[in-house]
Amino acid sequence: MAERIIKLPDVGEGIAEAELVEWHVKVGDIIREDDLLAAVMTDKATVEIPAPVDGKVTWIGAEIGDTVAIGSALVKLKVAGEAGAEDAPAEDAAPADAEASEHAPASAPVPVVPPAKPPTADEPPRAMTVPRPTKTLSGASAPAPALPRRAPGERPLASPAVRLKAREAGLDLRQLAGTGPAGRILHEDLDAFLLRGPEAERKPGLAEKTGISEIKVVGLRRKIAEKMALSKARIPHITIVEEVDVSALEDLRAVLNKKPTPERPKLTLLPFLMRAMAKALAEQPNLNALYDDEAGIVRQHAGIHLGIATQTPGGLMVPVVKHAEARDIFGCALELNRIAERARQGTATRDELTGSTITITSLGAMGGIATTPVINHPEVAIVGVNKMMVRPVWDGTTFVPRKMMNLSSSFDHRVVDGWDAAVFVQRLKELLENPATLFIDG
Repeated sequence: MAERIIKLPDVGEGIAEAELVEWHVKVGDIIREDDLLAAVMTDKATVEIPAPVDGKVTWIGAEIGDTVAIGSALVKLKVAGEAGAEDAPAEDAAPADAEASEHAPASAPVPVVPPAKPPTADEPPRAMTVPRPTKTLSGASAPAPALPRRAPGERPLASPAVRLKAREAGLDLRQLAGTGPAGRILHEDLDAFLLRGPEAERKPGLAEKTGISEIKVVGLRRKIAEKMALSKARIPHITIVEEVDVSALEDLRAVLNKKPTPERPKLTLLPFLMRAMAKALAEQPNLNALYDDEAGIVRQHAGIHLGIATQTPGGLMVPVVKHAEARDIFGCALELNRIAERARQGTATRDELTGSTITITSLGAMGGIATTPVINHPEVAIVGVNKMMVRPVWDGTTFVPRKMMNLSSSFDHRVVDGWDAAVFVQRLKELLENPATLFIDG
């Protein structure tokens, strides 16, 4: 038998390092060629690393959330045959903890991009010092909520060491709810249960809780955090909130939605807003732009590529409707539905998640009266949709019920003056309050 080192391959686009977001294997696993070993994230895309050979995992070189350099050792396998170019002496390998994978949290589904080229054999492995994984800290004397029992006959997930410790304590593992991946019972779960003793079977009532959970920010959540921090740190935001009477728009939308077809799907408010933005931006191209603040250059784009802030199981993503200026309302709706669904399913490509020149954000019926949207750096504007409500509106002689909605729009005040921002918002208001104009070309 020989030892084979699998290194993090070059994932393309000049990337020097990537964040490890998911392990598909653990120490001791027997794997086959092309089985998935791990997944790493670069910017918004995820690359899955397959196994080049059959073997047994003897060591893993990083933990969830670590940043791994291209070419560094990722996994060591025991493979059949004699030592070759990629073999390493056993004493060079970091000690393997057979239960280390118990602590690796599961990653949310994200879009997958295949690796650019296979790992090379002539680069030496690099030892890595990695932070410890997320743990839950709980006071020994603190009462805890009762843990649900598993269904009769269901076998709990736990390592042999945990099972032995439970047998020695005379404990049925079916009494515990594990906090590891797929509900795996960890040593910490067992220790906490033994410390609580009979309290685990009691209802917590109004008992005090003193536990503290440490949640490691990794993967897409880390990317979101970094992007938001960059936007707020660099961009001086100016936000304008304007109310819009969408009564006529809603009446028109109801008529158009009576007989939907595959080519003419049911419309939400967003396709109308997309068309309104395309018309307004044609008059103010300075808002359809990216600001390179390091170079001091504003790049105005002729094509209007609308980013659509979309909530997914893994967190906020921004798929992009390319060339909105060339799509009618139904075309906008079809493409919006397609890319939003791909983002939610985790199948959106890198091209579908990049290239936006201005962004729309909407919380739908969950939205408040007003919001202060954060600009998607390096764009210079974002339009936020708030919830629609029926309000009494004075028409000159009496109050009448009207369907009203606020638009909250933020602008980069370094390159967009308040006057230009106000002109843009008022143009959106005019177009949405007179929705027939959205169907007029030019």
